[in-house]
Amino acid sequence: MNVDLISEHADPLAAIGSVDSGGQNVYVAALAVALGERGHTVIVHTRRSDPAQPESVPLAPGVTVEYVTAGPAVPIPKDELPRYMPEFTDRLADRWAVRRPDVAHAHFWMSGQAALQASEDVPVVQTFHALGTVKRRWQGQADSSPAHRLATEREIGARADAVLATCRDEVTELRAMGVPEQRIAVVPCGVDLTEFCPQGPVAPRARVRRPMVLSIGRQVPRKGVDTVIQAMRRLPEADLVIAGGHRDGAESARLRELAAGCGVGDRVHVIGSVPRAHVPALMRSADVVVCVPWYEPFGMVAIEAMACGVPVVASGVGGHLDTVAGCGVLVPPRRPRALARTLRDLLADEDRRKAIGAAGARRAQERYGWARVAEQTEAVYGQVIDGKVCRLAALGG
Repeated sequence: MNVDLISEHADPLAAIGSVDSGGQNVYVAALAVALGERGHTVIVHTRRSDPAQPESVPLAPGVTVEYVTAGPAVPIPKDELPRYMPEFTDRLADRWAVRRPDVAHAHFWMSGQAALQASEDVPVVQTFHALGTVKRRWQGQADSSPAHRLATEREIGARADAVLATCRDEVTELRAMGVPEQRIAVVPCGVDLTEFCPQGPVAPRARVRRPMVLSIGRQVPRKGVDTVIQAMRRLPEADLVIAGGHRDGAESARLRELAAGCGVGDRVHVIGSVPRAHVPALMRSADVVVCVPWYEPFGMVAIEAMACGVPVVASGVGGHLDTVAGCGVLVPPRRPRALARTLRDLLADEDRRKAIGAAGARRAQERYGWARVAEQTEAVYGQVIDGKVCRLAALGG
């Protein structure tokens, strides 16, 4: 198949760790490569954010990233991109007029809107990655999403040929939005099992004899890093390493200030962004990886840590209910005392940590390899292509 992935703000070639660069970037890149390995020709369309970016960049055999000029070629926060999406859509339509893909897979709501508007005869599969309804529920007035996001997501859900939910919790949200259940398929995110595995290098630790807790990911409030710092007040023998974001940025400074205010500044180490290739070694160096966001569409950090054989403590929300439940420990979000109790018990029991780590590694191997995810995604593509052809034939197209 000729497969086009549309990912307007999440460039698969971007460095991971900034505010708008995280799990979606990894997902799009890994899915594209895995589809290429299955023999498909894949093009990823993403917005140009640097004038030095060429028109086209090879990503892997059969996989190309093509940059779309839409607005100024500078980084722009994703919530400010809607004004440039008409241009993105027009350029996508021009490309499809020359080369029509067999299927388009849109990532995030703005990409879905562009794909559906660019062509009426290209089958569209939608992955939202995050839903505006959930974001607004948790963030309230702090939600910076455009006012029309929720209505647009409902429209996409009604028009897309299929919607991929990354977990069962998302299915409930999609049904509440009015998406017909027969057009929803659950296909999880994946993990690179060659890089994220129990065997491999282990990053050195500053204080070998002290337990180490790791929090890694984008530094935005909803990720719950504040909760982990507050929990450290009740774990006087442990260190916390916080990775992600800019080491000298405003958010890192805020987290250090919070740690100092909690009296744990000497045990909380904010190290900033870590090169993607170094993440598995960092995870293997930890006694526990903590992922306690307020809400989480899937939670790739948790599954990556599980694949490394490291025990995971995660908030019982979203994708964690599928991935971590039964082979990790779930805690309520935004509850530092509950988190501290769980971490204290786990850090004191090495045998339990080993058992949880081994169970997580087995689950990751069995369910979340990218080859398996690509196979499941490919099956949905085939279904929507067949369905689109049948509908067009019935309409005389």
